[in-house]
Amino acid sequence: MKGSAFMFAFTCGLLVACLPAEAQVDQLWKKIESTSPSASLPGMSLSNDKIASGLKEALTKSTGTAVASTGRPDGYFKNEAIKILLPSSLQTIGKGMRMMGMGAQVDELELSMNRAAEQAAPAAKQIFINAITKMSFEDARNILSGGNTAATDYFKKTSSTELTQAFTPIVHQSMENVGVIKQFNQFTQNSMVAPLVGNFNLDSYVVGKALDGLFYMLGQEEKQIRTDPAAQTTSLLKEVFGKKQ
Repeated sequence: MKGSAFMFAFTCGLLVACLPAEAQVDQLWKKIESTSPSASLPGMSLSNDKIASGLKEALTKSTGTAVASTGRPDGYFKNEAIKILLPSSLQTIGKGMRMMGMGAQVDELELSMNRAAEQAAPAAKQIFINAITKMSFEDARNILSGGNTAATDYFKKTSSTELTQAFTPIVHQSMENVGVIKQFNQFTQNSMVAPLVGNFNLDSYVVGKALDGLFYMLGQEEKQIRTDPAAQTTSLLKEVFGKKQ
């Protein structure tokens, strides 16, 4: 029960952020039932009402952890797992510049890239909602039977293109606002750096790293709720997700 109920709950988990939670859960539940009225989700012996209530709580938890934790000041910059650093092709040069007393320039560039990612992250909410509303019963079944990051992998597969399109203008504007482009131009004007830059696209690099970090946090939350009873923080979550299969 635990894994199956959680995986279905997690796929629904990002709906609650923008619309009334009960309406969202009811809408999705009816959609899945109408898609395959005679099919049942494996391992779910609780009533639909109980499952729906549990979904609303799991939904709030997963959304709050993944999106809000990245879309705030220092959400990327002070999280070593997702902090955006210089591109690998420039890291050796960055170390050399630090040794030459130019570390402040490198630090400012890295901080600015992370600030841009933090400002873009909240745009993911609606895109995840769109992916869920398009989910078929077969999608849900595959996620339920998948591994610890099956839901995250589903969102990565179905939402990456739309997320990239949504993040790119936000990241570009944010980088202008917080000075990334200016910092990068100053950085690449250094005679040691310029030959290594070539046709490097700063927007694409920061957007790609921002998405990597967002999906990483989603995956971590998914694993935690599935495997850690401490993540089931209310009696309802314990009842819905704490039962053994």
